[in-house]
Amino acid sequence: MTKRLLPLLFLLLTTAAATAASYEEGKQYQRIIPESPTVSTTDKIEVVELFWYGCPHCHRFEPVIDRWLEHKPANVEFVRLPAILNEKWEIHARVFYTAEALGVLDKTHLPLFEAIHSQRRKLDTEDSLMEFFKGFGVKEEDFRKTFHSFAVDSKVRRARELGRRYNIHSTPSIVINGKYRTDPGMAQGQASETMTVVDFLVAEETRKAAR
Repeated sequence: MTKRLLPLLFLLLTTAAATAASYEEGKQYQRIIPESPTVSTTDKIEVVELFWYGCPHCHRFEPVIDRWLEHKPANVEFVRLPAILNEKWEIHARVFYTAEALGVLDKTHLPLFEAIHSQRRKLDTEDSLMEFFKGFGVKEEDFRKTFHSFAVDSKVRRARELGRRYNIHSTPSIVINGKYRTDPGMAQGQASETMTVVDFLVAEETRKAAR
């Protein structure tokens, strides 16, 4: 099957499910004006999850995201982006990019949510987060050096700017191709319904790209 046919196949498979409900701009999703640049540099349709480790709603949303990722369309690029809605949230954005730079993000992402929300650990300082990372084999020197690195600083600034461009006021939120924003609140308070709205918007973007 050619690469050109794959998006069309996805469109056929998802249209019945994603458009069965009547999703309307201003209700189940909002248009981002002006459109924002995407985070990734691929030509795929980008789906960005904005989250905060301290958010209990984000903690409950992660299993929904993981189930969706198991069947993610081939023409979709998924990106996690830490939201920074105030200065208190910056440290968790910084630790996300620290984990990414150290190559341990896959190991620490869900456990950090669990430690904060299920184990009630107060992980909101550099020292407490460093101790958490030690449990994953990260040396203190490596953690601190990366935590304060120029590369992490740059990504934190970029995350803050993108949050502003997306006009994010709550988490979790999902942004599709820098053009549309949805969240569980807009999707009738249902996390799973949020991803159906995402599939609907991905199908719309796929349709436009196929013209």
